[in-house]
Amino acid sequence: MQLHGVTVEDTFAEAFDMKATRLILTADDRRWCEESAAAMCGFGTSVIACGIETAVEQTLSPEQTPDGRPGVAILAFAVSGKELEKQIPRRAGQCVLTCPTTALYAGIPGGRDVHPKRVPIGKSLRYFGDGHQISKQVQQLDPDGKTRPVRYWRIPVMDGEFVCQHDVGRVDAIGGGNFILVGRSMNSVTVACRAAIDAMRELPGIITPFPGGATRSGSKVGSKYAALFASTNDAFCPTLREVASSELPAEANAAIEIVIDGMSFSEIAESMRVGITAACEAAASEGLLRVTAGNYGGKLGRHHFKLKDLFSGESLGQPEGSP
Repeated sequence: MQLHGVTVEDTFAEAFDMKATRLILTADDRRWCEESAAAMCGFGTSVIACGIETAVEQTLSPEQTPDGRPGVAILAFAVSGKELEKQIPRRAGQCVLTCPTTALYAGIPGGRDVHPKRVPIGKSLRYFGDGHQISKQVQQLDPDGKTRPVRYWRIPVMDGEFVCQHDVGRVDAIGGGNFILVGRSMNSVTVACRAAIDAMRELPGIITPFPGGATRSGSKVGSKYAALFASTNDAFCPTLREVASSELPAEANAAIEIVIDGMSFSEIAESMRVGITAACEAAASEGLLRVTAGNYGGKLGRHHFKLKDLFSGESLGQPEGSP
């Protein structure tokens, strides 16, 4: 398939099951909000070493937040609910509780009757109040029209109070959606990558957790070293073209991978379609040669995003193997 003169290969991106949650972080002004979010999402690029993959999903206006202040929505993904329940309170305590004027709320509506699996926020952080913390339960209207009690904690701090919701729902999600941009030069793949990320940032329900949304250290499943379950994707390393089973065309000298985590199969598929389209449109004339994906022969996960189907709409429904 050709898209703006760039070859889109007939392959699939292989992704895997994850657990996820969504948080809303607010502050008195945009700068405090962004500083806190940057700290909370720091070192959240890959579960290979970070334990969690997390990034800002969307910037929120005061009209979109629970307390009418500037905010951001943060998505966080882990390979297990236990890991998510460990990572979120730690990051919230060190990066949100500490930042002046901030507050932290659940970004997934619904209580235990809707999402029985919960991730603690104020439930854990309240103890910092040393007995001076106050719990408040407020009746709130859910999007489904049901009214339910929501518990908040008010923890005294040196600028007043840190307001934090008791907990947030945990849901099933998908990690590892991806596509790989292959070009004549680093400049060509950089132009393509930045165009793709800029377009994808407008979409809800997904994050691209690596720095700037992309990674040069794409990995494959397995390693010659027993202690490692992932290692460099030598098929796309230009310096290994003579010694490895290279998948790079002769004229290619650089590749960058964009990895996507999403709340649903359809949201990842749509983000891939939007990102690939933007990349090809922006960088075809710069030397972008092809778009491919991390396909591990079914060794990594059950969710397969077929690149050619992204543009026919076929892959925007259920993942392969779903009932």
